[in-house]
Amino acid sequence: METERDRSGQLNLLVTGAAGFIGSNFVRMIAKGDLLEVSSVKVLDKLTYAGVKANLDSAADLSRYQFIEGDICDPEVVSELLREVDAVVNFAAESHVDRSISGAADFVQTNIVGVQVLLDAIKASGREIRFLQVSTDEVYGSIESGSWTENWPLQPNSPYSASKASGELLARSYNRTHGMDVVITRCSNNYGTHHFPEKLIPLFITNLIEGKKVPVYGTGENVRDWLHVDDHCRGIHSVLMNGRSGEVYNIGGGRELTNNEITSLILEAMGADESSIEYVQDRKGHDLRYSVDWTKINRELGYEPKVKFEDGLRETIQWYRDNEAWWKPLKNR
Repeated sequence: METERDRSGQLNLLVTGAAGFIGSNFVRMIAKGDLLEVSSVKVLDKLTYAGVKANLDSAADLSRYQFIEGDICDPEVVSELLREVDAVVNFAAESHVDRSISGAADFVQTNIVGVQVLLDAIKASGREIRFLQVSTDEVYGSIESGSWTENWPLQPNSPYSASKASGELLARSYNRTHGMDVVITRCSNNYGTHHFPEKLIPLFITNLIEGKKVPVYGTGENVRDWLHVDDHCRGIHSVLMNGRSGEVYNIGGGRELTNNEITSLILEAMGADESSIEYVQDRKGHDLRYSVDWTKINRELGYEPKVKFEDGLRETIQWYRDNEAWWKPLKNR
């Protein structure tokens, strides 16, 4: 989608879930000039347990930047923020699989109802607003061999992934039914700085810093494709600016590792050995392998990951070593 507004950089943007891991990285990359130029940036975040407002400190350098503490499920808040907005990037989500297994209600509310509220508010505004729904490869389920293309059937296996699939299907329906400008991205596992320390890589890093063991589910043979958060944000930017309306784009990192392999890489980088591993009971319904085919976004938009996994992991480890003041309060809540 190329327009005069795109080429001139005069984009008025609303980023939801902007204080979380990926959303805040997206905003910081805008602030550093690594992504699109914008005329204004409004960021909306409920500041739940995983939302850290300090993640957005560097965004203060942006002109016409505004932070709003609020809920995407609140129609009044959302409708007010859509004034003069050209595009919405929806990062807002409950995203921890284990939490969804113990209780799915928050996931249904944010990941489904929240998407519906955003879409209805855009429709009611009567304005041409592009909506980008950030989704996940987990909506596909599990794949033994090969890789998922975007037209693969959705077979989510956790309440989290089911809620994300539902949210993006709603978004698709508003494109087909109402002709709204909707694009969807499905990413593989992200890693990088400012990642909430309940997820695998930051949990393992911070546990080792604290002299604790790292908990590996089951036999550790589950496979994930790892994507640096900067590469993910570059992919999102490409889809936001030039993705075809109504289309889905996989964003992959191109580095598949078993949990045992990634654990070994973290241990080696941090000077620890296998005595630091504790195998724990496997997660219920634990998908064995994820693998996305990102040929489409590469062919249409020129996307390809730039960050080598070992380099990104080394940088991430060093950031957590240097920023205990950021993550220790989060782990101790």
